[in-house]
Amino acid sequence: MSQSVSPSSVSASERSTLNEISRPGQIRRLGRNLNGYFGETIDLPSILADCVAAARAHGWTVTEIPVTETLTLSALTRPGALVTKDKEATENRSPRVYISTGIHGDEPAGPLAVRQLLQENQWPAGFGLWLCPCLNPMAFRLNRRENAQGVDLNRQYLHPAAAETSAHIGWLERQAAFDLCLCLHEDWEAHGFYVYELNPDNRASFAPDMVSQVAGVCPIDTSEVIEGRPAKHGIIRPAADPRERPQWPESFYLVTHKTRLSYTLEAPSDFPLASRVAALVVGVNTTLTSLERQWKSLPRSSFDGPSGG
Repeated sequence: MSQSVSPSSVSASERSTLNEISRPGQIRRLGRNLNGYFGETIDLPSILADCVAAARAHGWTVTEIPVTETLTLSALTRPGALVTKDKEATENRSPRVYISTGIHGDEPAGPLAVRQLLQENQWPAGFGLWLCPCLNPMAFRLNRRENAQGVDLNRQYLHPAAAETSAHIGWLERQAAFDLCLCLHEDWEAHGFYVYELNPDNRASFAPDMVSQVAGVCPIDTSEVIEGRPAKHGIIRPAADPRERPQWPESFYLVTHKTRLSYTLEAPSDFPLASRVAALVVGVNTTLTSLERQWKSLPRSSFDGPSGG
């Protein structure tokens, strides 16, 4: 699977940094982000059009989730190969993976990364894939974290009031359970890439391999505390029970209702955009490869989780 960053994924001004990706030790902070994100912006409608075009070209199904009379969210799906007619039996199907991004409008690398992944089309054979390329389109118009009403959608997944989150949850409820969920984000304060792992059943972790491979294209945040939480080698494993949190990010909803293994990938948005896109692309590709390898070697019962629906 490709782990490079495509020049079409970034602006012309960023292409000069592509040769630095093979030398992440030379990549430096840009110093733009002071009390917030002040980096690059993207043409989201054009990027989403590219995502939809690539998905259709490769046989995916494109669904528009209605939010309001004037707003929809795109959902792209590629059904996994089935060995028998039993669509729910784990032993008779391929892995099911959910990927989302674009929940914050000041995190442009995520939509760029999923565009590259869709255009390269180097997914593991037979995987079922569900992909939401942008969960908060209005925030990108405003170049800010929150939606048009000033709501942070990534705190809406327990008691949703925002129309975007309600629509997204409604769509998720109609999907099967997933074997793996990947949420692509950026952090304007980070010293490098890091990842949150939600793994309540203590399954074999994909995080070390992910971080190891991302280190080849982007610096890793090796801080012992990140976002107020203990971290080790760029990996945060929150100990809190989601039921104890009054506000849920998307990942809490996913690990409670749709999966037993979820990763939130955080690219450092004060670094060059090309390296951030590369970090997310490599992170996704590495994790899917790890899942493919594990799927072939472990009993299918190892992946039993929420029933979905």
